[in-house]
Amino acid sequence: MEEILLKCAVVDDSSLQRLSIVKLIKDHPNLKLVAEYNNAIETKNGLLDNETDLIFLDIEMPILSGFELLDDLPNKPQIIFVTGKTKYAFKAFDYDAVDYIHKPVNKERFNNAVNKAINLFKLRHQTAAPEDEDFIFVKSNLKNRKVYLNKLKYIQALGDYVKFITEKDNFVVLATMKSFEKQLPDDRFLRIHKSYIVNLEKIERYNSKNIEIDKQKLPLSRHKKNNLVEALSAIQ
Repeated sequence: MEEILLKCAVVDDSSLQRLSIVKLIKDHPNLKLVAEYNNAIETKNGLLDNETDLIFLDIEMPILSGFELLDDLPNKPQIIFVTGKTKYAFKAFDYDAVDYIHKPVNKERFNNAVNKAINLFKLRHQTAAPEDEDFIFVKSNLKNRKVYLNKLKYIQALGDYVKFITEKDNFVVLATMKSFEKQLPDDRFLRIHKSYIVNLEKIERYNSKNIEIDKQKLPLSRHKKNNLVEALSAIQ
């Protein structure tokens, strides 16, 4: 996953308190300040215009408290409460707060709270990890090796052996092409020649004689041309 950068807002009726939090945000490599607000009404309106991942929120403010602000927000960003009072701590976590920081805020305590927000952001936004993707097991050097299908470019027959060409590396196993042809999903892989099974999504170019994967030309059997065209049309 790319470097996390959380868009942040600071909500506090005290300009001095806002200033201290703003400085900590600007010094943190994973945070970007998008707005400062001095009351809940201003915040509610401002959030409509500024995409915000994380709010550093005071609780005791005039007109509306931090809790009342959250009650009015249909889509809540992550919240780190920053307050001078400890009495609200239990209630704060009823609002699924990431953390609750007591004023005055020191850098170490601030960074600990931010790390929690970053980890939560990763959990919510991270794309499927390789462990969740489709794979097959291939026996290599007396061990079962996991091969992720989206990383597999093609398979080549080499006599009694089969060579796997993946985005990461290449390796050879003692096996037949037929055994793997049955394991691979036929909507994603096609045997284009007696010696080649290819990942359809990896094909960059093709003509009546060859297909090309990562600048490598592989032979295309005459009787497989129509199958190839149909298969590629189906995945577009």
